[in-house]
Amino acid sequence: MKLFRRISTSLLLITFSVLLLGATGDRARFNDLGHRMMCVCGCNQILLECNHVGCTYSDRMREQLSAAIQQESNDENILQTFVKEYGTTVLAAPTMRGFDRVAWIMPFAVFLAGGSFDSQLEIPPTAVRCTRRARSPGSLPRKGT
Repeated sequence: MKLFRRISTSLLLITFSVLLLGATGDRARFNDLGHRMMCVCGCNQILLECNHVGCTYSDRMREQLSAAIQQESNDENILQTFVKEYGTTVLAAPTMRGFDRVAWIMPFAVFLAGGSFDSQLEIPPTAVRCTRRARSPGSLPRKGT
């Protein structure tokens, strides 16, 4: 009797945990995709955080996103559908394909190039000390010898 009770309790627990994990999966996907897109009303806010009063785009876009997730589409397919309908400005971050890689690489390249250029302009303190020693009156060669 105790064995049957343990097995049934374990099976019930596993069943509920699997069902609850499936329920939060859609919500998690909605949050993830909603934070990877921008509202196109001109507010420059993330789609799920657009708080304009009377915003005509955010409600419609959220409904479209929810419907696309219910159809079990791939996340990339959902994003591409939104890009086709609203343009590339709907993406909160550039993709890692094609020319968009430049948007990821250039800030770091400019930072590194600026840092190396700046270091070439500076005179290190050791070089200043060496030039002062070389110009001291006792170290200069005398004329006529």
